[in-house]
Amino acid sequence: MKQLLALFFFLLSILANGQSEKQPDPSNYFRLIEGKDGSGKYRMELNSDIDTTWDKWKIRGYNFGFNAQHTPMYSTINGILSTPYMVQVRGNNNETNKKRWGYHVFEGYAKDDKSRITMLVNKHEENGKPVAEMYYYGTEYNHSALAYNWFRIGSDVRNHSFLFSRDMAIFYGSLKLTNTITLGKIGADDIRKDKPQGDDEKNFEESAKHVNYNSLKNAEDGTIFYDKDRNIVVIKIDGEWRKLLTEPLPDTVKYGF
Repeated sequence: MKQLLALFFFLLSILANGQSEKQPDPSNYFRLIEGKDGSGKYRMELNSDIDTTWDKWKIRGYNFGFNAQHTPMYSTINGILSTPYMVQVRGNNNETNKKRWGYHVFEGYAKDDKSRITMLVNKHEENGKPVAEMYYYGTEYNHSALAYNWFRIGSDVRNHSFLFSRDMAIFYGSLKLTNTITLGKIGADDIRKDKPQGDDEKNFEESAKHVNYNSLKNAEDGTIFYDKDRNIVVIKIDGEWRKLLTEPLPDTVKYGF
């Protein structure tokens, strides 16, 4: 079986390179590697060359996050890739030029060949834990709100399911909680009227304050938040911010927390 596979790869290499005088060594691109020494069981490994002159490296969607001096050219399968098992992207000791910046595990491009669905892992750490992220990145190459399209989860029916973008989510469907809900706690130190200069990723804390300001300024009727400076719950009704009235619990109601 090993000899037959080696012959197959050799013939495939000859066909791919036509009648060129110098044929590459197929073992540089198609390798059979023994699973364990002496086991007689093999796995396959495919490789591409490093070529800084490759035309695709001139396109941002290909070179972004890679160094062509260290990254092999993209390998292409002109057909449908199918497996009865799974597709897996694993980390390694040196992530440089393995995944984009060592973070991206999947990219799927739209018909404009620029907009893309992106999945990445461990680019950030928030609230004490590493983050896995998923978004639909548009044609703006920056971190502004305009750079992100809607990512729908649930179905492909318009005005249904749940849409997510950079700083907004729209739930067309009902929401059922089996635990508590916490209102946003917003005070004067959480708001910034002017947009900070520079990249939103680098200025994420101040950028988030500007997002809070815009959200409150453009709030629709029914918007609700907790004013932490005054310890009141505020809701917008008929274009006006109003305080919600609350009262102490009855003496008969006691919680153990």
